[in-house]
Amino acid sequence: MNANKLLKTLLIAFPMLTLAACSSNQGADEAANQQTNQQSQQQSGSGVEVNAAQRQKTPEEIREERMAELRMENMVFFEFDDSRITSQYAELLQAHADYLVNNPAVSVTIEGHCDERGTPEYNIALGERRAKAVAQYLQNLGVSSNQISTVSFGEEKPMIRASNPDAYAKNRRGVLVY
Repeated sequence: MNANKLLKTLLIAFPMLTLAACSSNQGADEAANQQTNQQSQQQSGSGVEVNAAQRQKTPEEIREERMAELRMENMVFFEFDDSRITSQYAELLQAHADYLVNNPAVSVTIEGHCDERGTPEYNIALGERRAKAVAQYLQNLGVSSNQISTVSFGEEKPMIRASNPDAYAKNRRGVLVY
């Protein structure tokens, strides 16, 4: 009977001791942080600043960062059955045009998209008009026509697969793809 009690006690005590041994010691962590802070203060007090100089970015790195930013904002949305670019996209398209003018080796493909309303043939033609409207806008801002290509997907590649006004509005777009 005593052996049974001893076994039960060990089965309970052993996991508790294991957990206690594995738990972190907050006081030790604070002491380590203080030591690190003191070393940093000593270094900065001696006139040596850690991480003071930052590496200059190469033009290629700057160009890649700018392209990544432009990829985040690369859509122009259109009204129903319309291919006119509204003034709210002037700043966005100006940024893309500036980038393309400053980087003549970079090219862009402009995709024209439509919502599901209308015949497939009509939507292909409307998507083409939308893509060409964006291309013409960029060319008017100084981008070379050699840097721009257009493609129409009509209703074939919706951003949102639903049949409601919000989905229709998101699917009527021109997309700049680098």
